[in-house]
Amino acid sequence: MHTIDLSGKNGAVFGVANEWSIAWHIAQALDGAGARLAIAYQNQRLRERVERLTTQLRQPPLLLQCDVQNEEEVASAFARIGEAFGTLHMLVHSIAYAQREDISGAFLKTRREGFRIALEVSAYSFLLLVREAVPLMREGGSILTLTFQASQRVFPGYNIMGTAKAALEQEVRQLAYELGPQNIRVNAISAGPLDTLAARGIHGFVDMKRIHAERSPLKRNITHQEVAQSALFLLSDLSSGVTGAILPVDAGYHIVGL
Repeated sequence: MHTIDLSGKNGAVFGVANEWSIAWHIAQALDGAGARLAIAYQNQRLRERVERLTTQLRQPPLLLQCDVQNEEEVASAFARIGEAFGTLHMLVHSIAYAQREDISGAFLKTRREGFRIALEVSAYSFLLLVREAVPLMREGGSILTLTFQASQRVFPGYNIMGTAKAALEQEVRQLAYELGPQNIRVNAISAGPLDTLAARGIHGFVDMKRIHAERSPLKRNITHQEVAQSALFLLSDLSSGVTGAILPVDAGYHIVGL
């Protein structure tokens, strides 16, 4: 029987905002497996909450303020990771944002600025973080991002975020191809609906959860822990032959037609 032991491994988790963040649950799973972590939050407003959360971890993490729309902050964050860890083995990107009017109104009315913001924060940020992380992954590594089935199908109320997730998934495949020779794997988890801060802004989210539970083969919604456990697998050597994959963790909803 294999167990996941990440002792001696270093990881960076971007996107922790509160106790409902998928990134936070992944961080807990990595910490429980023995990894040393850097945890990044967006801005000063979130710092106290994230500091309080991280007191629950077994090892005190390196805490970093990093707004991915500020390339200087991104570069500074990875400089600090390099100074503290030397080598990075794992990167988690769990960041997405769109303006409220661009996910609640008609997709046809999406404005240029709203389109730019959604794609920049939700998709370009992944490319930016990976570019900074790769020089630190001297021993190879595993990179993970979070996506949603709206990349391929229509979910009313998700709008521009579906476009952003489609771009993100293409990045996963392209980066997996380019980084494979360096033994760096790149994958994504396509999670079913979960209660998060971002989910609150999705019009019809309650109905989305209900329909998933009714129609998925497992007849229920997923949990944060299930996503975190799948992330732990993809970030560990147990998935050493897996790259460029989009792993559905959605109680099987992705196979259902009606």
